[in-house]
Amino acid sequence: MQPFTQLEAVVAPLDRANVDTDAIIPKQFLKSIRRTGFGVFLFDEWRYLDQGQPDMDVSGRPLNPEFVLNRPAYKNARILLTQDNFGCGSSREHAPWALLDFGFRVILGKGFADIFYNNCFKNGILPIALPGPVIDGLFQQVNRAPGMTLKVDLPTQTITTPQGEVIPFDVEPFRKDCLIKGLDDIGLTLEKLADIQAYEARRRKQAPWLFVEG
Repeated sequence: MQPFTQLEAVVAPLDRANVDTDAIIPKQFLKSIRRTGFGVFLFDEWRYLDQGQPDMDVSGRPLNPEFVLNRPAYKNARILLTQDNFGCGSSREHAPWALLDFGFRVILGKGFADIFYNNCFKNGILPIALPGPVIDGLFQQVNRAPGMTLKVDLPTQTITTPQGEVIPFDVEPFRKDCLIKGLDDIGLTLEKLADIQAYEARRRKQAPWLFVEG
């Protein structure tokens, strides 16, 4: 997993509440477990004017000019600004895979569905829940200045606006440490590799009949 410490990037405003995981990555794309290649199908039913299918060539698909991510100002956005209950619905891990593959590393919102929230941390995305008035204020700023950037600093747990306003945010220390070090569940396990190998060696001596081949 790619470590996350600091990011200064364009903010894309998705001014919708209760965005579920089927909207983030529709069900027809769930057949793959590769973790990559989902970015082109992120918000598929909103981004395109036709029906998306797995492994299709998206280069000629008609774009919906009204959808925020299709606007030139947000072409390189890596921070997604959302409303409340983002990531509700089914627990598919493909949702954060699609967001990450598209390029998003930070999601700001008034609240997140629990399973989606946990899946974000496990896949290198930083979801930040902020008070409603703060999110509303950020939407106002972005709408006044499309292409606006924010600086997100995980070690100091702050967000800095172009005007110099500093917004603090909370994050659980263990999750913060994992993101900074780039450790997913596999990475955490591998940190204990020496202990695991030592245990296996002891176990083989204590109960050799469990390791008989054939």
